[in-house]
Amino acid sequence: MALAIALTVCGGLWTWYAARNRGGASATRGAGLTLLPGAAYFTGTLEMFGEVAASVADWATGFVFSPLVWLGIGMAGLAVVLFGASGWLAGRGADDAPQDKPTRKQRKSLPPSSPKGGPVVDDDLADIEAILKKRGIN
Repeated sequence: MALAIALTVCGGLWTWYAARNRGGASATRGAGLTLLPGAAYFTGTLEMFGEVAASVADWATGFVFSPLVWLGIGMAGLAVVLFGASGWLAGRGADDAPQDKPTRKQRKSLPPSSPKGGPVVDDDLADIEAILKKRGIN
């Protein structure tokens, strides 16, 4: 309650100053802001903010002074470094995947056209070629 009263008194003084020197719009804005600490006190919001601040302070002091927490932070940092290293290694092509993939030279060479070394004959394509030859198109 003391905080709400102090903030309301300071806001009232600022509103009076704004009304005398800056005009009606600034005074109206100051009056609106002056009412907020009292409203926060009467609705219990001010107490809630106090409890939140105390809880955050307790968490922070436990966070800073706990060796187990720092162990957890170190483990999280190591996990991030390992994820980054795995991305870097994958970019360099250093995968542990099985080496069943063809090499670059094998991929660039064409496969043989047929097992016997002769041309591949497809019945549909042979019919089309015959029609094209009949019409004089090669």
